[in-house]
Parts: sequence; structure tokens; C-alpha cells
Amino acid sequence: MIFLQLHTFIRLITEGVPACRDSQLFIKDLHFDGVPVRIYLPREPSASKRRGVIFFHGGCGIFGSIRSYERICRYIARKSDSVVVSVGYHLAPEHKYPTQTLECLTAAVHFLKTAETYGVDPARIIVCGDSVGGTYTASVCQELGHRTDITKICAQVLIYPFLQALNFNLPSYQKNAAVAFPSRERTVHFILKYLNKDCSLKEPILAGSHVPENLIPDIFKLGHKPPLPTLFLPQVHEEVQELFEPWFSPLLAEDAVVCTLPDTCIVTCEHDVLRDEGLLYKKRLEDNNVHVTWHHVEKGFHSALGFFGYGIFSFPSSSTIVNHAVDFIKGY
Repeated sequence: MIFLQLHTFIRLITEGVPACRDSQLFIKDLHFDGVPVRIYLPREPSASKRRGVIFFHGGCGIFGSIRSYERICRYIARKSDSVVVSVGYHLAPEHKYPTQTLECLTAAVHFLKTAETYGVDPARIIVCGDSVGGTYTASVCQELGHRTDITKICAQVLIYPFLQALNFNLPSYQKNAAVAFPSRERTVHFILKYLNKDCSLKEPILAGSHVPENLIPDIFKLGHKPPLPTLFLPQVHEEVQELFEPWFSPLLAEDAVVCTLPDTCIVTCEHDVLRDEGLLYKKRLEDNNVHVTWHHVEKGFHSALGFFGYGIFSFPSSSTIVNHAVDFIKGY
């Protein structure tokens, strides 16, 4: 009951203040194979087909909406002269995992197949997302890498993405453990709520007791040792099998999948428990000959993007992050 009240409150405040009419864009609410989307089309005529941007919003899979990312998607559409599709996937816990990933995939495939209807060149479609939206971006690109029935995605933008659930003792988790949102403990708390799991699993997962030693990839061991030895608990491992799926933890995808990924932009923030996940994914991509553009925002923090467009309530890092994304998008 307490969680229901909390997540209802957070959903309310993350909706933000409705944006005013935009004279530069046509804005339409549609459904792509049953998935709600909002599409932003520049009003200015174009001599050729525009690029398209598919945007997956953040919010732990529990919060966030098309409306809460309205200012961000409008800005991307205007500044990059792109047609932007914001995907309103249904939220957990009302809609169980992997509904969110599946709906993002469905919307992306629909747009890739129908892009020309909206004046978009299907060969110039970029997928973008922040936080768990970055997870969905990574998962969709991994899923579509080997598809031959649709046009390839040309690039992806991952803004402080969540990419793994094996190690919650990475240096960035330790350094930013007490950051307000999400703190180290809150990260695992929301993961369990997202998956509709018992929150009593939080402490053993934080300690790493859900991961057998022989399942930990070497990349998680380089230059880092957990603060204390952990005891593997098979019963915890069995309860959270989803954490080991590449759909949930894209960092765990096989090399044969990673090498098919498009050019990638990764934005990390210093004051963010997820910082090192972006760095680890950057290394995996580069090791598999994927071109990576990396931006690190020293004064940035997780959720900074959500403050973009609110004037004095915005942060310098909010604009820095969205402009890194726009500049990258404009290159395609």
C-alpha cells in the first residue's frame, strides 16, 4: 500500500507542467500496433526525407510518460530537424515485465516499416532513451541487429542507461550510494518492484548473493573488488532469473550480438550510480568494433534530463545532456 501511494505520487510529480502549443511542429497522438506514441513532425517543408528518432523515456519502467518528456522530444525534433516518435509503453507493476521491452520493440518495428508515411528516410532512423529508456534502446538494437526483413537502425543514443544487474558494488555505486534518486538501495528496490518481486530480496542482491562466481564476466572484475566477500544463495538466484537476461541486462549480450550494433552515443554523469555501466558498455562495444561517441558530464546527475525545459528549475547539465544527444543525431 505504501509503495502504491509512493509510486502514484512520483508519477504525478514527474508528469510536469503541460507544454504550450508549438508553432514549429505538428504533434499527433497515434498507436503503433496498439502501442501509444506521440509523433512530432517539423512544419517546415523538407526537400528530402528527414531522419527519424524513436525516443524511449526513463523512469524505472514504473514512472514517466510521453507527457513528462514532451519538452525534450519537441526540442530534439526542432533542433535536429527530425521526426520524433515518443513511445508511451505501459508501466509496471500494472503491466508486467517484459511488456515494456516488447512494446518498445513493437513500436520501433512499426516505425521502421512505415517511416516513409511520415516523410522519414527508413535508413536514417536513430533510437534514443535515458535511464531505463536507455535499456530499452540497447535491447531493441540488440534484438534487431540480425533482422533482414527491415531496414537497419543507423545509430543509438544511450543517456545514463541501466545495463546490468549483476554487480551493485561497482565504484560508481559505492561513490554515489546515497545520491537521492536513485540511491544504490533505491535502484534495487525499484528493480524488484518493476519485476513484481519480494523486496526482502534487496539486501542479498545488493550484496551480490544472487550471482554464482562462475557467472560473473571478467569485465566486472577488472580493477575492482567487492567490499566484502559474498555468499552465493541459490534460492535468491532462482527468484531473480530475469536479471540475467540480456533484455534486462543488455551488457550481458553475446559478442555475436554486440558486433551487429549501430554507431552509438553514450552519455554518462559523474553523480550517478549507473555511471560505470555506461563505461563498461562502451568498452564492450569498442572491443567489438562498434563506433562509440562518449560524453561524460562532470556535474551531471541521474534524472537531470527530466528537468530540461523548465527555465530556472532546469540545470546546466540538463541542457548539456540533451545537446550532446542532438549534436550526435544531427550527424546522421
